[in-house]
Amino acid sequence: MTGETVAADRDAARVPVRRLTVLYDAECGLCRTLSAWLARQPKLVPLDLVPAASDAAHALFPGLDHGLTLTEITVVGDSGQLYRGADAWVVVLWALREHRPLAHRLSTPSGARLARGALLAAAKLREAGWGGDTYARDDGWAYDPARGWEYACDSGSCSTG
Repeated sequence: MTGETVAADRDAARVPVRRLTVLYDAECGLCRTLSAWLARQPKLVPLDLVPAASDAAHALFPGLDHGLTLTEITVVGDSGQLYRGADAWVVVLWALREHRPLAHRLSTPSGARLARGALLAAAKLREAGWGGDTYARDDGWAYDPARGWEYACDSGSCSTG
C-alpha cells in the first residue's frame, strides 16, 4: 500500500484507521452506482462518501491534488493515510464487514495483481459510460439501479415464455 499522507503532522503509517473518506467522481455513472452500493454495505470502519473535487473535498483536504481525484479513486484515512487506485479499493473492501477477507487476499502480491486488473476493467467500463442508467432487454426485462431487475411490457399481458 502507498506511504503517501495528506497530514504531514501525523505519523499516518503507525496510526490505526478509524474512518475513511472515499472521493468519487459524481459525474461518472459507474462511480455513483458503486458509491451507492458502498453506502448500503455493513461496515467495520465508517466510510464518508464525498464527491471528488467538490467544495466539501477541498475543505476537507486542501493540500490534495483534486484534479487527480477525478481520474483515480482516492481514499483518505482519518489520520492522513492516502490510498489511490487499486490500493484504495482494497482499503475500502477492508472497511466492509462482508468483504474484509477478500481485502486480505487482495493485499498479497498475487492478489494485488488481481486488484489492479479489476481496476483496469472498471476503468474501461467507466470510459464506456456504464453505470447508473436503466437498461432494457428485448425480452421485456429491464434493470433499474434503484429497483433491480423487473419484467415490464406495454400491454400488461406479456408472454412469460
